[in-house]
Amino acid sequence: MARVHVLGAGTPTPTPTRFGSAYAVEVAGTQLMVDCGPAATHKLVKAGLWPTNIDYLFFTHHHFDHDVDYPCFLLCRWDQSIGNENRLEVYGPTHTERITHGVLDDGGLFAHDWQARVNHPLSQQVHVNRGGTLPRKPPDVFAKDIGPGRVFCGDTWEVSAAPGQHVEPYLDSLAYRIDSDEGSIVFTGDTQPCDSVTDLANQADVMLCMCWDHQNVMDENGEAAGQCGTLGAAKMAQKAGVKKLVLVHIGPRLALDESMVEGIGDIRREYDGEILFSDELMSFDV
Repeated sequence: MARVHVLGAGTPTPTPTRFGSAYAVEVAGTQLMVDCGPAATHKLVKAGLWPTNIDYLFFTHHHFDHDVDYPCFLLCRWDQSIGNENRLEVYGPTHTERITHGVLDDGGLFAHDWQARVNHPLSQQVHVNRGGTLPRKPPDVFAKDIGPGRVFCGDTWEVSAAPGQHVEPYLDSLAYRIDSDEGSIVFTGDTQPCDSVTDLANQADVMLCMCWDHQNVMDENGEAAGQCGTLGAAKMAQKAGVKKLVLVHIGPRLALDESMVEGIGDIRREYDGEILFSDELMSFDV
């Protein structure tokens, strides 16, 4: 059975219990991540997973609350490897390739780190003591900018993408659907309700949907464009016919206990499936 780990259930606003977006998925014997927001690498380990076992990473878009821990993840996964792990594959909208190469290439922002670890005797010894062999190899990551459509096809699972509506034309946003014999999982990323994402989520087992705030508050303060609130998430899930709606990317006001109860009540009036109000480090089976 596929399993989802909510690593980051928050927004760009840091709170003691939520900050940024990141998810890990175990499906068909494979471990992957969707987004890599603040402290995602640390949260991954707190969830009982390990960076070298993550073979795929999919970005919904490149706001910092979805990708700022990416350099940390890249370097940690490489540093902890002993050289026989699978090559990491990274997919996402425009800027995915540029950011990856900008971090790891010769002359990149963190080239000084991996070059020191490749060449210094102390780092070489640590690598050997972990089970690695010399000479130590530099990081090797496959990164690809992608658009809508089928973006990955494995032996027993596949990933499809659809465009979201968030902050275009400044950043492209993608929603993802993971399909396997173990179920179907949709990550909306950051988007307002739109047909492209609703169609992608059609009859999915689970949809993890951003839910920034109460819809009436967003409508009044001008924050509804480009984002889902309580009713936007509920209506999109209902129209798509998804079995379970998992609320993520939850803003500080909505995350308060009394506010949360009110928000779930509003959602229940629009959506008749199962509702899960996510917390960080929450895990659930599909």
